[in-house]
Amino acid sequence: MHHEQPRRSRLALADTPHAVALARLHTADVLAGWGVAADVVDTARLLVSELATNAVRHSEEGEEPVSASPSRSGVRTFELMVEAVPGAVRLSVWDRDATPPELKEVGVDATGGRGIFIVAALSRAWGYYPALSTTGKVVWAEVALASAEPNPRCDATVSARPAAEGCRVPEGARADPRLIGRVLVGIREL
Repeated sequence: MHHEQPRRSRLALADTPHAVALARLHTADVLAGWGVAADVVDTARLLVSELATNAVRHSEEGEEPVSASPSRSGVRTFELMVEAVPGAVRLSVWDRDATPPELKEVGVDATGGRGIFIVAALSRAWGYYPALSTTGKVVWAEVALASAEPNPRCDATVSARPAAEGCRVPEGARADPRLIGRVLVGIREL
């Protein structure tokens, strides 16, 4: 048995315009501190950007209270967890919206809907599950630590979706993360 402490970092963020940038910075800082390779850090930052954007967007859309008791402070939050798992880094984002993420084909003219498509393209596996002790859901994605081919095995035990659906990546969706990153930056600046 090895007694190494699991590497895990949790960060709660308010749903503000700066939350996504803070989530990216936190992820980069944590992974650099763990000695993770720069290309893996870059991919993880892109994934966190999409996961956090999705969480913030959902909380903005859900202006009617999701539960009977609205937040006392009026500030909604979401939570980011970065953890080391065997051979990968797992990024998880909890938000208050229980609506499952949807992987849809998006055309070049689409103004939205790319987030989960990008997550599926850049991660070795991804999925979601209902939050256990509170409302909402957790969406997770894993980035392989080695630059190997994507792992064809899917971790269906933590996903509420069937393995084939939760981890299927559309044909031709795998691409160079740096290229996708440049495209994302271009989209965000429009």
